[in-house]
Amino acid sequence: MTNLLKRIFGETESEIAVAEAGDDSGTSTNTQVKPIHVTDADFDEIILQADVPAVVDLWAEWCGPCHMITPSVEEMASEYEGKAIIAKMNVDENPGTPPKLGIMGIPTLIYFKDGKEVDRQVGVAGYAQLAGKLENLLD
Repeated sequence: MTNLLKRIFGETESEIAVAEAGDDSGTSTNTQVKPIHVTDADFDEIILQADVPAVVDLWAEWCGPCHMITPSVEEMASEYEGKAIIAKMNVDENPGTPPKLGIMGIPTLIYFKDGKEVDRQVGVAGYAQLAGKLENLLD
């Protein structure tokens, strides 16, 4: 099932093979950068006042589709480190910001540039689609 989801959401055969093979050396070489977690208290400072584009994944622990999109969001955090802010906000733990953003369903990814929303993805999408929206902001 994991392989099927990886193929659906944009990983190549070679990336899947590497992930399945693992590292036999016994040492961890995974230095993947994780998305930052933002809250109602720090959303404006971290996201709206950012000097670079920002993407916020609004999610909840109980949301199955939210977990399906997580690997793509984590990959974006690594791929765009230093170029963009990739963040997650748990809507159950932060009830103030989602209504201000007009969140009607999750997962929702909102793309910001210069403190303004410029794009939005509602529902599950693959890495290529999510990263493509961010690439448009970096040009």
